[in-house]
Amino acid sequence: MTAPDATRPVDVLTVVSVTDVTPSVRRVLLSGTPAAARAAGPTISLLVPRVGDPAPQWPAVARDGRIVWPTGSHGVSLRSYTARRQDPDRGEVEIDFVLHGDGPAAAWAGAAGPGTTVGVAGGGPLGERPARWLLLAGDETALPAISRILAEAAPSTAGVALVEVAGAAERQPVPAPAGVEVRWLHRDGTPPGEGTLLADAVAALDRPPGDDVFAWVAAESGAVRAIRADLRGRWGLGRAQHHAIGYWRRGRAMSPAG
Repeated sequence: MTAPDATRPVDVLTVVSVTDVTPSVRRVLLSGTPAAARAAGPTISLLVPRVGDPAPQWPAVARDGRIVWPTGSHGVSLRSYTARRQDPDRGEVEIDFVLHGDGPAAAWAGAAGPGTTVGVAGGGPLGERPARWLLLAGDETALPAISRILAEAAPSTAGVALVEVAGAAERQPVPAPAGVEVRWLHRDGTPPGEGTLLADAVAALDRPPGDDVFAWVAAESGAVRAIRADLRGRWGLGRAQHHAIGYWRRGRAMSPAG
């Protein structure tokens, strides 16, 4: 059993504002201490309370980073998200939530307003690395991470970003280096996770020449498996040259928005 002095409270962030960016994406601006904002990203371990719970039973965090849950029913769910933006000097963290689906995070974001709270149990890296040529591929859940990677890429970076969304109304501004083409892929009525649009788009690409190539992929688990196999096989990318992760699984509640 973990001793009381071996844990610390989770950081709690408070909603400042909520903005509907597209029909299915809600941007939530959170505020907390500078230390909490610094720790919350790029990838965040987000602790989402039940909608309307005025006093969530937050877990604690052990010294080794493990989450220590309270005994009994607590109503708090752990989800992984990407901070679209974080500003430790202002104590701000900005997260985009995809609202379709019935998971706890989508429900929380759909009901969130100024004063609503959410917990943060730590953060981690996105798994990207700088390269002369980048391939970024993902659906709407990966768009915050793709936007962040492109914003931090060197101006000389070349490549392609493939973003699968429901339709034209779901497009967002995605600033990118001049040499990176952002291509939008529209499902146009096909439910998320049921088509091969993203994998087909990667399969249609020719591998760029040279070894200074990196691919970052995040989407539904089945699509990611197909793309990973293509990158390892046809493209010949080694482990250090790609990062491919299933952000959600068809048939289960969509959890991250990045």
